[in-house]
Amino acid sequence: MARHLLEVDDLQVCFATEEGVVRSVEDVSFTLDRGEVLGVVGESGSGKSVTAMTLLGLTRSPNATIAGAAYLDGLDLIRAPEAELRGVRGARVAMIFQDPMTALHPVQRVGNQIVEQVRAHEHVSQAVAMDRAVQLLERVGIPRARDPVRAYPHVFSGGMRQPVTIAMALSCSPEVIIADERTTAPDMTIQAQILAEIEDLRREMGVAVILVTHDLGVVADVADRVVVMYAGRVVEEGSLSEIFYDPQHPYTWGLLGSVPRADRSRPERLPTIPGQPPSLLHPPDGCHFQPRCPHRMPRCAEVPPLDARLEDHPLHKDRCWLEVGDKRRLRLVGDGIGLAIAQGAGA
Repeated sequence: MARHLLEVDDLQVCFATEEGVVRSVEDVSFTLDRGEVLGVVGESGSGKSVTAMTLLGLTRSPNATIAGAAYLDGLDLIRAPEAELRGVRGARVAMIFQDPMTALHPVQRVGNQIVEQVRAHEHVSQAVAMDRAVQLLERVGIPRARDPVRAYPHVFSGGMRQPVTIAMALSCSPEVIIADERTTAPDMTIQAQILAEIEDLRREMGVAVILVTHDLGVVADVADRVVVMYAGRVVEEGSLSEIFYDPQHPYTWGLLGSVPRADRSRPERLPTIPGQPPSLLHPPDGCHFQPRCPHRMPRCAEVPPLDARLEDHPLHKDRCWLEVGDKRRLRLVGDGIGLAIAQGAGA
């Protein structure tokens, strides 16, 4: 029996392009347990979405090279044949895609799209599947769903399409839901509703959730553990409290330092991480973050391993050569997490 529901081990994803090979994901490993919410955070281009889509076989193509393994309760999702993966998608692992405006088929009624997914995985009648579609739409906050279930996607606003995509993800009671930036909403009421739904799923159904986002506020609300990615690699991972209260990687300091704090007056400008993420066509040698890090040293030209460096926190890992004592001293500079980044940039 597998120790974890999902185990990702040394995942690597490269794409051949006319300009060269893009190393989108390198040496990514993490685990997910039943009923757990795992936050995967990082800037755009850090490899979060590619990692998520690779788990469902959505990056398979002639120009893609995929290595490593990802086991769902013992089934290797990376090497499973396409026919077997079709039985996994939607039924055991469901994905809520980034853009609700394009996630639904424009010329099929919303209810029929949910029904199609249900009947692809379960031997139920059209009527039974349609009843389930109505119940799901009502569960995610669409009132009197007997009418909306017969509507086409263009009738729904962007904010209304988000709950529809969640209903589709729930339609076959999956073991894992991958929410790709789906909690990012201009309407804070909708965002709060989605977060509440994630919490209900975890509590009532034991669903495990991978929450792919750049919003650390969202992660703080619902995640149990956090994986921080930068330029295709995991640079830090740990429990929510470890990442937020004792972060060990300078990139994590920068992410946390750029978030407004409710317990302090807002400065004219929030601290930012200097520079830009590297091109994954020609990433820097060694630590990918070192060109932007004010604390870089000669050893940063070597790739640091993702290791646990705190004796009392064996599951808190980071990918940085700095000594633990130096990290804690530097992090306090400027009276705030992440301000060491801004001060270092101006030094």
